This record gives sequence, structure tokens and C-alpha cells, in this order.
Amino acid sequence: MTTVPGLLAVIDMQRVFAEPDSPWAAPRFDEAAAGVRRLLPAFAGRTVFTRFVAPEHPQGAWRAYYDRWPFALRPPDAALWRLVDELADEAGTVGLVDAPTFGKWGPELAARLGPDGRLVLAGVSTDCCVLSTALAAADAGVEVLVAADACAGADDESHAKALHVLDLYRPLVRVVTVDEILGP
Repeated sequence: MTTVPGLLAVIDMQRVFAEPDSPWAAPRFDEAAAGVRRLLPAFAGRTVFTRFVAPEHPQGAWRAYYDRWPFALRPPDAALWRLVDELADEAGTVGLVDAPTFGKWGPELAARLGPDGRLVLAGVSTDCCVLSTALAAADAGVEVLVAADACAGADDESHAKALHVLDLYRPLVRVVTVDEILGP
């Protein structure tokens, strides 16, 4: 397997987005997970997994958000926040970044990336946490690749719209496929 430059950030591949009966289920979660599994060997030792977790005490506009989604006000160790089983072991060996925000770009990811690095994003939800992470990283001057076929949205239309918006940020953000990342 060829090594690909950069850091792979696997965004929020958690049970709350995987389980079909969850209010936050991403219908194509399994397809995104298949893309993530294809990427992992090329980023051996250069992968980080993230988790969206609820804050203990929501502040500001987050209060209204959790009024809408009260089921999600659970501690970080709650079952809904766990990574899906197929990826949990991998995350245990490479690292985990938790955040109570949609965007996961911040000091922890920046430190793992290093100066002048490339950030490859995969995961869920394209139209929320992936989008928020990509734009914040791009604003910080990071080259961002979004693996379209290793992401899933709240629905197909939202996924497609988010990819379209992300592609408007070229050359800072490029929407690509897993095959394009892995190369020949």
C-alpha cells in the first residue's frame, strides 16, 4: 500500500450516526465507513478519529439546539457517542479528539498535522461536521481534501449540496474520491 502525505481525520463515525433508528442517522453511513477502511492503510500512524459529544452544560445557542435534540444530552461515555465497533479498535491505536462543536479543527488537530500539512477528511456528516471542519482548517491555511465517497450526509441531497459548497473553496478545499487520494 502506498503511503499518502498528510493526516487523515475521520470525523464522527459514531453509533448515533450509524444506527438506523437514531434521529441523526446518516443513511449512507456504511458506504462512508467502507471508504474510511480503504483509506486507513495509506495513513498508518497518521490518522485521528473525532467524536461529537454533548457539553455538560450547553451555553448560548447550543441551549436551543439541545432543546430540539434532548436525547443527545448524554455524557461522553454514553453508548450513542461511541465509535462504531469496526473502527473503535483502530481509533484506540491512533488517537481520538472529542469536541462539543460541529467543527473539529482546533489546536489538537493542528498539532497532529504539523506545519504546511495536508488534511484529508472522511466521515459524517458531510453537511455538518465535515463541512465545519474543512472550512475552519482552510481558514487556517491548511490544504484540505474531502473524500466524497468516504463521507455521508444527513441525506443524499444534503451530502451533494455540501460537496458542491466545499468545492467552491478550491484550491483551499478540494473534493476528491478515495481512488484519487490513493492514486494508481
